[in-house]
Amino acid sequence: MSTDEKNGKKLIATNRKAFHDYYVEERLEAGVQLFGTEVKSLRQGAVNLKDSYCVIEKGELFATGIHISPYEKGNIYNRDPLRNKKLLLHKKEIRKLIGQIGEKGVAIIPLSLYFSGSYVKAELGVCRGKKLYDKREDLAKKQAEREMERYHKSNRFS
Repeated sequence: MSTDEKNGKKLIATNRKAFHDYYVEERLEAGVQLFGTEVKSLRQGAVNLKDSYCVIEKGELFATGIHISPYEKGNIYNRDPLRNKKLLLHKKEIRKLIGQIGEKGVAIIPLSLYFSGSYVKAELGVCRGKKLYDKREDLAKKQAEREMERYHKSNRFS
């Protein structure tokens, strides 16, 4: 059992593409307003965060592009898999985000979904876009680290 599970947090999904495309400047936690069949689908891990982002409409924060697959046994109670999900934050936090979005190149991206007790929470990141050469640099660093790891593993028993 990991330390997160001891704290009552169980990871559902992460948005790995967000870490490749953006620098995460700040993280915050938000509740997600869902319906019963959506929660059951999440318990099965049927979610995709790949191209998701957040928008602010009329003073409320919504996550767009989170795909929660329909629950198999949900019949008429299933909702549209790509509907906008309302994120629950205090007004003060939303106002702060509005100020940060005003800067050029800043977006709010869902980084992960997890269960905190019986509630579904989203970890949001205030992100700044990476340039193509930054992405190449990061890939080269990861590749070098993997090669060093392999080299050390192979030479450990020699």
